[in-house]
Amino acid sequence: MSEPFVFDSRCTECKEPYGAVSCGQNIILKCRPLEAEGFTRCIVVLKDDFTGEVLEIELQPVAKDGERVRFYASFPAPDQSALVFYYFQFRREDGSGCKLDRTGYRRDDEKNLDPWQLTVYEKSHTPFWFGAGVTYQIFPDRFCRDKIPDVKGMIGNRLVHEDWNEAPVSNPPDGIWNRDFFGGSLKGVLSKLDYLFDLGVSTIYFNPMFESGSNHRYDTADYMKLDPMLGTEEDFRELCREANRRGMRVILDGVFSHTGSRSRYFNADGFYPELGAAQSKESKYYSWYDFQEWPNKYTSWWGVPTLPDVKEENQDYQNYIIWGQDSVIRHWLRAGASGWRLDVADELPDFFIEHIRTVMHETASYAILIGEVWEDASNKISYSKRRKYFLGRELHGVMNYPFRSAVLDYLRGGDGDAFRETLETLRENYPAASFDSAMNFLGTHDTPRILTVLGAEKCPDSRKEREIFKLSPEEKKRGLILVKLAAMILFAFPGSPTIYYGDEYGLEGWEDPFNRRTIPWGRETPESEDLKARFTALGKLRRERISLQRGDLRWLYTSGPILAFSRWKNAEYTALVMNAGPDTRDIWIQTSTGDSRDLLTGEIFHSENGAIHFNIPPYTGYLLGPV
Repeated sequence: MSEPFVFDSRCTECKEPYGAVSCGQNIILKCRPLEAEGFTRCIVVLKDDFTGEVLEIELQPVAKDGERVRFYASFPAPDQSALVFYYFQFRREDGSGCKLDRTGYRRDDEKNLDPWQLTVYEKSHTPFWFGAGVTYQIFPDRFCRDKIPDVKGMIGNRLVHEDWNEAPVSNPPDGIWNRDFFGGSLKGVLSKLDYLFDLGVSTIYFNPMFESGSNHRYDTADYMKLDPMLGTEEDFRELCREANRRGMRVILDGVFSHTGSRSRYFNADGFYPELGAAQSKESKYYSWYDFQEWPNKYTSWWGVPTLPDVKEENQDYQNYIIWGQDSVIRHWLRAGASGWRLDVADELPDFFIEHIRTVMHETASYAILIGEVWEDASNKISYSKRRKYFLGRELHGVMNYPFRSAVLDYLRGGDGDAFRETLETLRENYPAASFDSAMNFLGTHDTPRILTVLGAEKCPDSRKEREIFKLSPEEKKRGLILVKLAAMILFAFPGSPTIYYGDEYGLEGWEDPFNRRTIPWGRETPESEDLKARFTALGKLRRERISLQRGDLRWLYTSGPILAFSRWKNAEYTALVMNAGPDTRDIWIQTSTGDSRDLLTGEIFHSENGAIHFNIPPYTGYLLGPV
């Protein structure tokens, strides 16, 4: 809040409606400066970041409010989607005055204003099922296999671990990375669908599954063919049918900003019989790529030669991926997928993402489109250009990296109010449907394991040390306690709680490939069973409680190690109250719910005069519902 009680964009006493608005929606702004300041005029200055257009609207003095003067304006949002930044200009009768931005009052000649943001979006359909449910991310090679694969005839010089429980190769003698495989397969996933159902999973998100010579498969070789180590297209269709039968959906990872250099399209090593762009300028794929000096000098993803960039503006490429009657997008939706996650969305032009969403809606209106964006997606700038992800025509939601950072900061000694500020900023900037469709997570294939991060005293300096690192018994004990707290926040917060495969099992590891170990099926320990039980209980609550699926967010208390918020839907509520600090905390939290019960332990908390008293032990959280 700037200059206490003058203007607070998150308070309905100052701005209605809360947060982002749809095109043409009416907006009410109110400012309340002190009468002693002598301001007689108040003007809001709004600038459209895309067009550069500046609009000034005068707020009218309407009433006195104690020692303050109330200024008021009502006006429609732009009729086209926009990202608007605004501040206030105050004037006195003598011509003097100042500006008001998010930092407070500023003299007229000050530069570098910090304005408020107003996201103006087109109304459009967002599938509600994704944000309501639980997502499980699977790195296909490492989740579960049905047999040791025979790699004869497959692209790439693959090495296969016969022992499922071996460590991934982290320092290959020939320097070629990511070619050791464990043989995870679709039939292996199929055998674990009941396991996933019991966890409360409603969406399975797969890292890339298309043919590729690398175990991560982000260097796609053939978009129209599953990697044969995983199985066939019919295996995929069967998996989708069986998942659907259990109320689960499948999301695929789309890597469309680049291909692999060994792909059938580029074909640098001649694996495919069809001429690729690196073999002949007569190849039908030649125009997809940006060659400076054919065939060895070309644009590639972050300069990595094995990942040649594609030209998304190329019509042939667009037809292949998007527009064609059997395009990649259409084909796999028709095969049973219910959505796409776009890898490195920042590398894809706005028009390309918009086209993907258009075709997805034409092909399967229920499908969800999620983007990999690491920052606030509402105002993201990439390659010096402001993006339009959330203005109604592109992404439904994004991977919520700010959520993960906020959880880690809070649980590692941070302030609950800082958590609130980070997430409230996103809630204010995102359209409500986009905020509710965020893919919230504690870890992914690109981050260290959550147990390792929360348990370790420090990250070892050298890669060799990180390769052999194991949490000490004391570190693991601390880590398990904190992971349970993190999971409670994850499952209680708006957006889809996303489990990175094996986190519920207590897998450890720093960066790739240490964070991509296999799940040691059949080697459960009391610790792993206890952690799985917590994830399972939380998944069950998420499946059963509409307040956790789609409830409105209300902050109850955030200060120091205390974090408390509630979710409400159709008169049902669920509240999280947590102490992430080392000392017992004695607090009262105002509530209108009466007596409450911890949904995980059954403990009863009594209400007195509209408040509940909590004497919360260290590192303890409660998920509360009605008695």
